[in-house]
Amino acid sequence: GVNYMLRRPEFLAALATSFAPAASRSCASAMSSIPAVLDAAGNPVSSIKSTFAGKRVAYYFAAGWCPMCTSFEPALLQFRKAAADAEKPLELILVSSDRSKAEQKSRAASLQMPQVPFESAGELKKRFRVWAGAERGAFGNDRRSGVPALVVLDPEGNEIGFVPAESKGGASLKEWMLDEGIW
Repeated sequence: GVNYMLRRPEFLAALATSFAPAASRSCASAMSSIPAVLDAAGNPVSSIKSTFAGKRVAYYFAAGWCPMCTSFEPALLQFRKAAADAEKPLELILVSSDRSKAEQKSRAASLQMPQVPFESAGELKKRFRVWAGAERGAFGNDRRSGVPALVVLDPEGNEIGFVPAESKGGASLKEWMLDEGIW
């Protein structure tokens, strides 16, 4: 059982890596966990690190057809502006549950948000266990949240915070610690 697992070298190596300080982990391998990013117009972002330098970054899981998302967004955009005004700029990367690439592109442009490629969204939904109820057929029921939701990232692409907007709406934004995770 458990004692056998604890003696296995590959398990011990994985365990040691998971508890290693972030600075000792390879930044290159961590950054590879962040998929490509497109700007708000749909063009590839050439350098994720330099584009987001000095900002707090989060994946924004949402869909244009979702009434909870569209009603949350005015508070989210106001929060983004207030953070910038307080010299704590943040960047929201859209992870879309829209039904087509064209809908996603239009939505990213209207929200002025970079986006992950439409084809990469599923990978992030599975990794962070956030997807729309309408996507349960594709991803199952083992999710921690539906949309809208934000996953706050550190500069290596690891989750450091979660903003449960589906369950708490605009009030959930108070849970984002803006002094942490500056890129």
